[in-house]
Amino acid sequence: MEKADLEELKDKVPCAAVLERAGFALDVKESTRKAMKYRRDAAIIIVIHDGKGWFDPLSDGKGDVFRLVEHLEGVPFVQAMNDIAGLVGFVPIEPVWHRESRNREPDLSVAERWQARRKPWRGSATWRYLTDARRLPERIVRAAIGANVLREGPHGSMWATHLNADGAVTGWEERGPDWRGFATGGAKVLFRLGRPDALRLCVTEAAIDAMSLAALEALRADTLYLSTGGGWSPATDAAIRLVAKRSEARLVAATDNNVQGDIYADRLLALAEEVG
Repeated sequence: MEKADLEELKDKVPCAAVLERAGFALDVKESTRKAMKYRRDAAIIIVIHDGKGWFDPLSDGKGDVFRLVEHLEGVPFVQAMNDIAGLVGFVPIEPVWHRESRNREPDLSVAERWQARRKPWRGSATWRYLTDARRLPERIVRAAIGANVLREGPHGSMWATHLNADGAVTGWEERGPDWRGFATGGAKVLFRLGRPDALRLCVTEAAIDAMSLAALEALRADTLYLSTGGGWSPATDAAIRLVAKRSEARLVAATDNNVQGDIYADRLLALAEEVG
């Protein structure tokens, strides 16, 4: 098949069609229009680039629709190509989104958008979400507000900031009763709660997990509670290495009790061994 024909075939068959045929279902609550999360039991595939690309957060798998078939079915390229051809005309289920699409990129920078938002206050919508729905003690919420890592998000949601090594805002986790996402145009590095010079480093997958662990441990003075925001970007990896390579530092994997959590924990173990 000529290259032009392959490109035309890729345009006609979105990754979602392959995933639906393989028994994957879209997790709308954990998806955005730019990154759609599909699940099948413990397997996860994130579809990106308007349905033309994908990656597996639990492995190094990524690529176009042909690579997706190879990844899922373990078949050579020629068979993957034939499988894709058989899906021409297959229309995947259209996701039902609960948030209006932005027609343009935000006018303000990530840092400016963060500064424009108010901190939560006692009785605010974000405060009620954290203390009532998520059962976080007021002491922990106050500590996070005092550390300047929380903001009021829209519709009763919470924004929890990610910072780089210089303390600059790179983005924020968005969590609410009906929404889960990350700052448009932002970058995942690390959510941080606790003393920056702490030598005990607890790495979680979400800011609310980090604050929940802080609540269970009564916000230990020797601990820095961290969240990767569900991602493991090169910036996140570098940030963890930076705080972990100090003498006497101790890494704690406080990850979810599932396959993804185990993979994160394994990554932390390997990182800890590398940095000594």
